[in-house]
Amino acid sequence: MNKENPLKIPQLLLRLALGITFLTPVSDRLGILGPKGTGNIEWGNWHNFIDYTAKLMPIFERPVVNIMGGIATVSELIIGILLIIGYRTRNAAAGACLLTLTFIVFMVLSIGIQKPINYGVFTATAAGSLLARIPSYEWSVDRLLAKN
Repeated sequence: MNKENPLKIPQLLLRLALGITFLTPVSDRLGILGPKGTGNIEWGNWHNFIDYTAKLMPIFERPVVNIMGGIATVSELIIGILLIIGYRTRNAAAGACLLTLTFIVFMVLSIGIQKPINYGVFTATAAGSLLARIPSYEWSVDRLLAKN
């Protein structure tokens, strides 16, 4: 372990893991990873994703669900990219924590606690919270900008 900054490698691994955790479901719902039922594909297309989102948000009409699904997708895409490149990392990590916490609330209220446990949503929330509190982000755009 590096005595100067013992979190150099762990913060990088956490950033990458959390970033990929956000980008993979986006790729799934956009159909990039293949059709539903192949491998570990959950949705396979946008329509299936919105149907699932409607199940999680039964209090909202379909047009609102469409908007919420779009907001979630754009947020996940931006957060995932920011975490991987390490730009505005603290804000991206805090956003990851808040977004996944929102997912937990809707999932638990609509389908129970098991799915967010199975999908690692609690872990992603904790990871975002922890990452937001790390003092510096090695091997990141943030670090490069701080040096200049």
